Amino acid sequence: MELNDIVEFTTSLRMSEKLKEIGTSKVFKEGDVIINDHAYIKSIPIVTSGSIKILRTDDDGREILLYYIKAGESCIMSFLGGLHQDTSKVKAIAEEETEILFIPTDKISMLIREYPEWLDYIFRLYHKRFEELLEVVNAIAFKKMDERMLNFIKKKAELNKTHSISITHEQLANELGTARVVISRLLKQLEIEGIVLLGRNKITLV
Repeated sequence: MELNDIVEFTTSLRMSEKLKEIGTSKVFKEGDVIINDHAYIKSIPIVTSGSIKILRTDDDGREILLYYIKAGESCIMSFLGGLHQDTSKVKAIAEEETEILFIPTDKISMLIREYPEWLDYIFRLYHKRFEELLEVVNAIAFKKMDERMLNFIKKKAELNKTHSISITHEQLANELGTARVVISRLLKQLEIEGIVLLGRNKITLV
């Protein structure tokens, strides 16, 4: 397992070595579900390569994207749920082939006690995730769907370090919490305006 990403985020090689010692590494393929809603959290995931997306699902099965977790980062919701022996309030899915280091929840107290930088790591993640959730709330409350959709495409392209993303209109609608027909209409308008180029299950930023 490469420690560079964790070291960069925590500035502590000592803690990263400890995480490697007590953690278990696992590789997920693109689209694999890492944790489902309402599942009990037995370990804290730290992404060591790749990325995962965190989704919120309502009672009707509709989903909305909350944020992405990149290499060197963890899920603050999993941390809080694991700390209080609670169930997950979100779903986590591998955005691409992703390696995750799972830290057992029963080691959390030890890490907080013996590694002050671990607590700093958690607080920094909490701050980052809180800002991202505020962006989601602001987007839903104040932005039009075309602006939200374009921001989503740009963020996903930036995450994948490319100008194109592979996604269906149905998938895009699900992640933005709207209807497929709305997404298709807005994408066609963006293509007419020369902002995107549409292909088969592919959107390219012009």
